Amino acid sequence: MAALEEEFTLSAVSLGAGPDGLLGVEQSDKTDQFLVTDSGRTVILYKVSDQKPLGSWSVKQGQIITCPAVCNFQTGEYIVVHDNKVLRIWNNEDVNLDKVFKATLSTDVCRIHSIQGTEPLVLFKEGAVRGLEALLAEPQQKIETVISDEEVIKWTKFFMVFRHPVLLFITEKCGNYFAYVQMFNSNVLSKYTLLLGQEENSVIQSFTVSVDRKFISLMSLSSDGCIYETLIPIRPNDPEKNQRVVRSLLLKAVVSGNARNGVALTMLDRDHVAVLGPPLPASKECLSIWNTKFQTLQTSKELSQGTSGQLWYYGENLFMLHGKFLTVIPYKCEVSSLAGALGKLKHSQDLGSHPMPHFVNWETSQGYGLGVQDSEPSKRVLRRRKIEVSVQPEVPASEQLLSTIKKDSEKHIEVELRKFLAIKRTPDFQTVIGDIVTGLLGRCKAEPSFYPRNSLMQLIQTHMLSYSLCPGLMEVAVEKTDVQMLQLCLQQFPDVPESVTCTCLKIFLSIGDDSLQETDISMESVSDYSDTTQDEEMEKQTAVLQNGLSAEEDNGHQEKPQAAAEETTSCPVIPKRAALLNAILHSAYSETFLLPHLKDISAQHTTLFLQYLYFLYLKCSENATMTLPGIHPPTLNQIMDWICLLLDANFTVVVMIPEAKRLLLSLYKFVKSQICICSELNKIEVSFRELQKLNQEKNNRELYSIEVLELF
Repeated sequence: MAALEEEFTLSAVSLGAGPDGLLGVEQSDKTDQFLVTDSGRTVILYKVSDQKPLGSWSVKQGQIITCPAVCNFQTGEYIVVHDNKVLRIWNNEDVNLDKVFKATLSTDVCRIHSIQGTEPLVLFKEGAVRGLEALLAEPQQKIETVISDEEVIKWTKFFMVFRHPVLLFITEKCGNYFAYVQMFNSNVLSKYTLLLGQEENSVIQSFTVSVDRKFISLMSLSSDGCIYETLIPIRPNDPEKNQRVVRSLLLKAVVSGNARNGVALTMLDRDHVAVLGPPLPASKECLSIWNTKFQTLQTSKELSQGTSGQLWYYGENLFMLHGKFLTVIPYKCEVSSLAGALGKLKHSQDLGSHPMPHFVNWETSQGYGLGVQDSEPSKRVLRRRKIEVSVQPEVPASEQLLSTIKKDSEKHIEVELRKFLAIKRTPDFQTVIGDIVTGLLGRCKAEPSFYPRNSLMQLIQTHMLSYSLCPGLMEVAVEKTDVQMLQLCLQQFPDVPESVTCTCLKIFLSIGDDSLQETDISMESVSDYSDTTQDEEMEKQTAVLQNGLSAEEDNGHQEKPQAAAEETTSCPVIPKRAALLNAILHSAYSETFLLPHLKDISAQHTTLFLQYLYFLYLKCSENATMTLPGIHPPTLNQIMDWICLLLDANFTVVVMIPEAKRLLLSLYKFVKSQICICSELNKIEVSFRELQKLNQEKNNRELYSIEVLELF
C-alpha cells in the first residue's frame, strides 16, 4: 500500500517561476535542507521541517540563472551557473553573489550534477562532461562536441552503480530519442537509440530511472498517457557501437492522452512510481502513486490549483509547484507484496522464532488427496505401462494420515499426526501441512462435535502455516472462543486480515476473567508489573511526576501524587488478558484497513484497552531505555500506534463516556508535558552544536580570545 499525507507549503511567498516552472529543487548537505532555483535570478535555501527559508541569493539585474543550483557535498558549498557560461561558488556566510568566486567557461553549460560520494560534474550542452576540480583548474579549456547537430539534451540523471558514478542523459532529434551512458570508472561513453515501437507518433514527456545489478531501468511517460520501460545494460557488449533498445509497455493509461502540460513521472522505489497529470480528459491535475509490480493505482490527490508539470522527490517527500507555491507532500510506500496488500508486513522477526517459508509450490496441491510428489515421474509412468508387473505401490504417509482424519477419533488422529511430523520433511511439506489442516477443518464443519484442538495446535507450531493457506482455521477458533489458539495464530501468521484481528480483540476484551484463569495461555510477553513494596511504588511515581509525566497543572489544580500512583501502578487487566492483548499489539496491520473495524468495538472495551495501553506507556517511562521487561514485550512504537488508532476511530464516543474522562485528561497532560520536554531537548541540542562548532574552530585560531556562549 501507498499513502499521500497532508501537504504543506514551504513559504507563503510565491516563487518567481516562469511558464515552464522552476529550474530545480536539489538537496543540500543537510538532509532537511533544499536548494530551490527559480526561473529568474534567485536561489533559496529551505528547511522543510521548519517550513521556512534559511537564506536567499540573487544575481544582478540583467543576469539570469540558467542552471539549477546544487551543493558540493565534499565542501558544503553551493554552485550555480548564470548566463549559460558564468559559474559561481559560495557558502552560507556569503550574502552577495556578485562578490563570490566566479569562473567564466568556454562553452554553454546544460546541468551541474552533484551527489554524495563523488565530486560534482558539469554537463555541457554539446554532451561533454568535466569534473568540477579539473574545470576550475582551467575554466577556458576546449570542450569537445559529443552529440550531433540539432540534437538537444532533454533529461539527465547522475547516480552511483557499484560505488562508481554514472551519468545518463537523453537527447532528442527530429522525433528520435537517444540515451547516452557515461561510465566514469572505465571512462566509457555508450550510445543507445530508443525504439518507440508501435507508438512512434507519441512524444516522450517525462523520464525517470532506477538501477539494479545488471540493468538501468529507464521509464518514460509518453503523450499517449502510458508508461514504458527500457532496459539499458550496465556493461554494454560493444560500447563503441550505436546500439538499439526497445521500449516495452509497463502501465497503460495512467494519465489522459490529451494532456500536453502538467505531466511528470518519478520513481519512488523498485515497485512504485509517482505520476503527475490529469487522469481523464478535461479533469483536474492529480498526483497519484502506482504499483508497477501489480499494476494498480495505490492512491491519488487532486491538485485544484494546477501544477507546472515538475516533480521532485527526496527521502519520503514529494516536491512540486501547486499554483505559485512550492508544495511538499510526504508519502509512504509499504513493501510491494501480496501479503503487504492484505496487511502490513512484519519488518523484523522476534529472536528465537522460526522463519516463515516465502513460497509454496501450489502445483503439487491436489485437494485432500495430496501425496508426496514423485521425484522421478518418468519411472512412475513406466511402472504403469508394465502391466505384467503387479506390484502394489506404497501409499504416501500424507495420504494415510488424510484417510485417518476422515474416520478415526481425535485421540488416534493426534497420535498419527505426531508420527507423521516426526518423519523426514519433503520439499512440499508446507503444502502437505496445509492440506492436513484443510481436512481437519472440513470434518469440523461436517461434524460440529468434532474439534481436534491438540492436532491443530501441533500443526500451527510447525511454523509452516499462514492465514491465506488455511483461512478457516481462525474462523473455527473464533466460533469455539479458543483464545489460546487465536493467540498462537496471531503470533505465527504474518498475513491475518484486519477484520479478523479486530474480531480477536473483541473476544480478548469481552471474555470473563474466570474463563481466562482456566485457560493455558503463553505468558512470555508479560512480566511481573507489580512492585515489591508500596515505598518503591511511590518512589517511581515521584520520579515520573518530576519528569513531567503526570504532574502538569490544569487550571490551577494539581493532582495528588497518591492518586496518580494508584492510577498508574495497578494494571487494569489480569496478566492472562494482558498476554492476549499483547498478541494484538504485535500483529501486522494496515492503518487504512484497520480503522473501520476498530469503530465497531464497544465504548467500554475501547476504554479498557486505552487504560491498558496507557499503563504500558507509563511502565515504559520508568526506565531510561523506554522498554518493558519480558521476553517479547510490546514496543513503545506499537503502544503509541495503537493509542492513536483507538482515539482516531472512537474519539467522539470516548469523549461522551464519564469513565474515560480521567484517562483522556491524563493522556492530554502527558502529551503536553512531552512537548515541553522535546522543546527543551531541542534547545540543548542546539547548544551542543554551537559548542562543537567552537571546538572545531579552536584549532584554527592563532590568537588568544574570550568568547561568551549564551545557552537560552
